[in-house]
Amino acid sequence: MDNREEVREFLTSRRAKITPEQAGLPAGPRRRVPGLRRSEVAALADTSVEYYAKLERGNLAGVSPSVLEALARALRLDDAERAHLLNLARAADGSDALTRPRRRRTRDQWRPHRSLQWTLDAVTAGPAFVRNGRMDILAANPLARAFYTDVYASPGNQANLARFNFLDPASRRFYPDWDLFADVAVAILRTEAGRNPHDKDLHDLVGELSTRSDDFRTRWGTHNVRHHGTGTKRFHHHAVGDLTLAFEGLEMAAEPGLTLTIYTAEPGSSSEEGLRLLASWAATPQAATPAPHSSD
Repeated sequence: MDNREEVREFLTSRRAKITPEQAGLPAGPRRRVPGLRRSEVAALADTSVEYYAKLERGNLAGVSPSVLEALARALRLDDAERAHLLNLARAADGSDALTRPRRRRTRDQWRPHRSLQWTLDAVTAGPAFVRNGRMDILAANPLARAFYTDVYASPGNQANLARFNFLDPASRRFYPDWDLFADVAVAILRTEAGRNPHDKDLHDLVGELSTRSDDFRTRWGTHNVRHHGTGTKRFHHHAVGDLTLAFEGLEMAAEPGLTLTIYTAEPGSSSEEGLRLLASWAATPQAATPAPHSSD
């Protein structure tokens, strides 16, 4: 991915999101651009207008940490956006070569260590799985395979949650809050693009989704990023109905770039009962035959 273009569009999009009032500046008449002017960002970051214009053209190579911090403050970046800016700066000057994850082999080539699969299989109360930054499901416990039966049902999804989200009609049923899941999926991919800009498989995935999905292409253009470590989500599983599950995403120290995600239900809730039913359903012969997808 073109780092200069990524930097330019990210900084421009963040500048457009901030109103003068939010930055403590007078709105003034005849503002022709959304958000702040370049001169206003430069003043807030204590740099010259010329220097900030250079940065916004995509020239982050060699920029000092203090300038990046000042820029993050001026643009009111949250933690995820600040980390994304730092990743873009590392990629610009080549210093990400030692800090980015090793190039991950394709999903078909990668195999979990036996101990990792044992760990996943030991989680019996909820779905547990490992994914990479491209949102490929790389390893899963039996309950996660049953939970994501719609994802596995179509070979075209390639066990990739982003493809499922944007290209498979079944995702509209599985995710009652489809727009939220779509926003999160794009933010995860955008974050990975900043962290690992040389991943050809990621570049190909983004190209595929941009070509085939207007919903993806529109979201990709917003340059939104986010941390996605904990929260609660709603699902509708075709075999057990509605589920409201909490999740924790844990970065794997032994496998840089991979995330272990575990879903659980509130004790005593209907969703906890739903997970027990899902575990029973997963053990039945019909669970081995995924439900047919509908177009609605």
